[in-house]
Amino acid sequence: MAAIETTYRDAVRLALRDAMRDDATVFLIGEEVGLYGGAYGVTKGLIEEFGAERVMDAPISEPAIIGAAIGAAMTGLRPVAELMYVDFAGMVMDQLANQAAKSRYMFGGQIGVPMVLRTQGGTGRSAAAQHSQSLEAWMHHVPGLRLVMPATVNDAYHLLRDALRQPDPVVVIEHKGLYAAKGSLDVEAPDAPWGQPKLRRSGDDLTIITYSRMVLEALEAADQLAADGVSADVIDLRCLNPLDDALLVERVSRTGRAMVVTEAALTGSVASDIAARLQETCFDWLEEPVLRLGGEDIPIPVSPALERGSIPSAALIADVARWLVTREAPAWAA
Repeated sequence: MAAIETTYRDAVRLALRDAMRDDATVFLIGEEVGLYGGAYGVTKGLIEEFGAERVMDAPISEPAIIGAAIGAAMTGLRPVAELMYVDFAGMVMDQLANQAAKSRYMFGGQIGVPMVLRTQGGTGRSAAAQHSQSLEAWMHHVPGLRLVMPATVNDAYHLLRDALRQPDPVVVIEHKGLYAAKGSLDVEAPDAPWGQPKLRRSGDDLTIITYSRMVLEALEAADQLAADGVSADVIDLRCLNPLDDALLVERVSRTGRAMVVTEAALTGSVASDIAARLQETCFDWLEEPVLRLGGEDIPIPVSPALERGSIPSAALIADVARWLVTREAPAWAA
């Protein structure tokens, strides 16, 4: 099948449709996933094809949705449970962290929980502090949970398809700012194997490591840096757990400089964990300490201008990367 041009939203929908056609045990459950088609339109049309028994509109109770999905998965089904916003994850962390993530271990491998939790996070819609967070670090901290955050249209399809083949629970966080993004989708060619990052751009002076929507900002920053003669790698983590860090070590050891970028609040972030890992594994090759760049440690503002200013932008990534290479501070920092 030839590659097609489509949107991130439609790639997720196609992944769900293909999985449901291939496997009769796959079903969807969540608030407004059926008749309404999902809060962001991802599941539109699926109830017409598969019926209300496989595209289930649930009551407004996140614990009920996740609890039902875990029970179904333990009986041999493959549920895809949708949380309308990742901000609601606090309501389901007992089911997710204490039940889904632990069951295979606690039952000696006899019972697993092969479910997928789809949700979305991030800023960009002025949805304020309770609907704009990046809470992937919560999931990243729990042994037994798998976690993926696709940045491209192709990964939006393939990482979800891969998630539905795993024997353990997988959390898929889609950035709300990416749903309308367009790109190429080849259903026969994933960007990289499950658990491996992808080198999106090759450079010589530093390595920028990031994931989700920040990949697009990092690539734009790399273009700005190139105009100034600074050559940057851009690595898309794709899978936060599992994560094969061989590519990270190889590229950082080569360039001698690394920065890890996240939209999430910096304290306790995935970026902090990756930076510590690189500092440990690449110490002998580093020209500078590994630098972290992330969101402000504040509730996300509702004001569009303040919201934009609370997270890294391409311009800020470029300024910080330029300083890391040249030690020349940008004008605004003087």
